[in-house]
Amino acid sequence: MPPLRLKRYLLTGLLTFIPLWVTWLVFKFVLGVLADIGAPLVDALLGALTLVAPHAATVLGVRWVAFVVALAITLCALYVVGALANRVIGQRVIGAFDALLARIPVVQTIYGGTKKLMAVLQNKPSGVQRVVLVEFPRRGMRVVGFVTRVMVEEHTGREMAAVFIPTTPNPTGGYLEVVPLDELTPTDWTMDQAMAFIISGGAVAPETLPPAPRDGDTPAP
Repeated sequence: MPPLRLKRYLLTGLLTFIPLWVTWLVFKFVLGVLADIGAPLVDALLGALTLVAPHAATVLGVRWVAFVVALAITLCALYVVGALANRVIGQRVIGAFDALLARIPVVQTIYGGTKKLMAVLQNKPSGVQRVVLVEFPRRGMRVVGFVTRVMVEEHTGREMAAVFIPTTPNPTGGYLEVVPLDELTPTDWTMDQAMAFIISGGAVAPETLPPAPRDGDTPAP
């Protein structure tokens, strides 16, 4: 086989494999987290089956079987929680649970902050586009950010936005920046489009970008 064709085939194979590999890494991470949640219940079930049904315990002890069962338990639990959260009784139970956690200082800080973040990501702040571009880490370089809150600076009255800047290709980590509202570049991107752009390393992106705001410009709503 000619070296040029060999090189072209290898490059084509690599470019075909990388998207599949990145997708697998993301799914593996998410599924792993979900399975870890149900793992304690699987361990408890395995201990009980060891006493009453040793053969079933042996089957459940297989690594991939335990993983699938733990994942199924977590998904079922999430479905039940979601169903309850959409009913009056479930909302009362969740409200009582929130009130209980509010009495635990450190837990309330983590739980309350995370719950508020999930809530604000579902609804954009009034008058402000959720997905924006921010000059970071220096002027002339822009990254995708999510506006989570708009605040007013004391004395000056200037509006400041709390912007979460996720990392690529794993958007679960990132930076939190407080940026003047007039320095943000609003976009018409949806959350799904922005996440696809971040996870793909920019490969899945629109053909054009909105221009950066100039000094004295006011951000579009």
